[in-house]
Amino acid sequence: MPKHKTFASLSLLILLVTAITLTACGGTSGSSSSASTITLYNGQHEQTTARLVAGFEKQTGIKVKVRSDDEDVLGNQILQEGSSSPADVFYTENTPVLEDLQEKGLLAPIAASTLAAVPAKYSSPQGDWVGVSARVSALVYNTSQVKPDELPSSILELAQPQWKGKLGFAPSETDFQPLVSAISKLDGVATAEKWLKGLQANGKVYPDNETVVAQVNNGESAVGIINHYYWYRLRDEVGTSGMHSALHYYAPHDPGYLLNVSGAAVLKSSSRQAAAQKFVAFLVSREGQEILAHSHSYEYPIGSGVQSAQPLKPFDQLQLAPVTIGDLGNGSAPLELEQKLGLL
Repeated sequence: MPKHKTFASLSLLILLVTAITLTACGGTSGSSSSASTITLYNGQHEQTTARLVAGFEKQTGIKVKVRSDDEDVLGNQILQEGSSSPADVFYTENTPVLEDLQEKGLLAPIAASTLAAVPAKYSSPQGDWVGVSARVSALVYNTSQVKPDELPSSILELAQPQWKGKLGFAPSETDFQPLVSAISKLDGVATAEKWLKGLQANGKVYPDNETVVAQVNNGESAVGIINHYYWYRLRDEVGTSGMHSALHYYAPHDPGYLLNVSGAAVLKSSSRQAAAQKFVAFLVSREGQEILAHSHSYEYPIGSGVQSAQPLKPFDQLQLAPVTIGDLGNGSAPLELEQKLGLL
């Protein structure tokens, strides 16, 4: 705009802008851009979420603003923001953080039709979040350093002296705390504490599961505690020729043979409840679950009867630990135990 623009011209411009603004504000909520955009707090892997968001936007025309971070960081952010949180939906890798928000009354009930798409045992007992996908805890081992007949049948054996200097694990990962809860449930809190002390004595601490699987694959550690899908993702990254490791599943019903569920919830504070519920419903719909089934997330779909299209161990052949969503709780007990021992 030229510097010699007259006052009258500027006044006219201001009037035009004001008129446009008032017209936009005077429209219905359904016609405003904010009503067709939701904010997603994403604690899931970003690649997985990006594919699901793209599918949802294409199907519905509703836009999704994604904020990604570790689920514990985002969960704490929601607690701090309270009723002022800009988040409409929270999508996580694990259930304890959702249970914590549910207990604090920050989640809205999920639509009954959405809950019905997933077996009830994989969703909130109170109906305030829904399970979306699942992963299984497993052991990754370096095939040059460990023979199959040397592998432990139970995750508890990793605390024994023969694994000293050979183990890698990531105790700060939110995937790790459910294992502590499972051991506490099935074998007692004292056993869980003894196990953690054994891992401290035997293992090398890594910042995350991606590092665990990479360092086992390159031989820095002989074995590592991970969820199964990290191994498959590393294989995609380095190629079959670059893999020097394999997956090992524990004995049937061992506490280490644990199913971890990824879930999604609608925030009670959301001013876009209808659109938020649509997004969560899409995640567990056939369309959303097929995206998961064919993606390289290597997670198990658990909704709408969809099976994984990837060469994973068949879901119905998994021999899981007898632990429920309720048994895993809100994650506070394992965190306190890890803090007590100096693992966090």
